[in-house]
Amino acid sequence: MTCTVVIVDDSTAFRLAARRLLEAGGLVVVGEAASGAQALTVAVSQRPDVVLLDVQLPDTDGFTVCRELRTSGIPVVLCSVRDHAGRAAACGAWGFIAKEHLSAARLVRLLRDAPDG
Repeated sequence: MTCTVVIVDDSTAFRLAARRLLEAGGLVVVGEAASGAQALTVAVSQRPDVVLLDVQLPDTDGFTVCRELRTSGIPVVLCSVRDHAGRAAACGAWGFIAKEHLSAARLVRLLRDAPDG
């Protein structure tokens, strides 16, 4: 099974690095976004297996976007340089990954172990 991902981060450099890392691990990146508004548009149109969502965005925060995506049944894994695991769970995210620990295997493991959305 191919796992599809939308990457949301305001940093072009991070999106590029995450794309390379995830694709090297066998995941398929089907979209990218640099803001919360773009994230909602891209994720709803692409319907990925998961959205990898930065906590800090220029127009809103990732927790708000996560809550909106979850109402559409789209799984979200939040990521940040700070530890927001507790807040990620509270807003309905399937998991949290610290940016420095991002890997395809870790993202797939979170998806596999997540409860049905």
